[in-house]
Amino acid sequence: MTSHFNQRGRNLVFKGLHLKLKDLRKKAEEEGWKNRYLFKDHIPAYPRPEFHVSHLKHDTDQAGLRGIRRDGGFRNPADGSLLWWSLVVGSDEIRSAERRLLETTYPDRTEEQAQKQQSFLEKFATSPVFMESSRLGSYRFTFPLEEVLKAYRDQFCSGAQPVMRLFRTILYKQEVMYAVLVHSPANQQLFSDLPLLTDDPNSVCTYRDGHFIWRSEAMCETHRFCSLMLGD
Repeated sequence: MTSHFNQRGRNLVFKGLHLKLKDLRKKAEEEGWKNRYLFKDHIPAYPRPEFHVSHLKHDTDQAGLRGIRRDGGFRNPADGSLLWWSLVVGSDEIRSAERRLLETTYPDRTEEQAQKQQSFLEKFATSPVFMESSRLGSYRFTFPLEEVLKAYRDQFCSGAQPVMRLFRTILYKQEVMYAVLVHSPANQQLFSDLPLLTDDPNSVCTYRDGHFIWRSEAMCETHRFCSLMLGD
């Protein structure tokens, strides 16, 4: 665990881990972290959906847009060769997550009951990841996940499949971010201290069949979102 400051204030960074809410609270308490959102005693009951995400987005400001044009591609000067992408969780992803949640919770419901079911998940989807707007700038690039991974595979992996690892959990004042690192097989040794991303049904985030699966916990009181980090 490390602690550092940025434009959003002090935050806790847990390297190589995707901590669920219970474990995150325990770790933060051990570090003496004072966070009234994380330690609320009366968070209302909330659904535990599973989002299947097949698109990524990269938000930037005008200076970043000029840099992308000048460089002929994407890069992040602040983190050297690492570039941040976020998952796109829109209304279609919310509806499909809602359908899976209902099918799992009520497997014996009739077709008539399914047709009469009113939408409910969007009222819980208040995290910034669900919003059309961005705090990172007025310009957004959105691509299919598979298209980004193919370009990365061709440019940095010599056609081989990239490697995915648990990069970090970052606890902000009112948000939790889960980050996945994608890197070339040639850099296995460089990132060997980070666990591989596996298809564990109990994990916060995994990758399967061309999309990321994000298993969101609290969708109220404390915001959560998931990001992808590309490294060469």
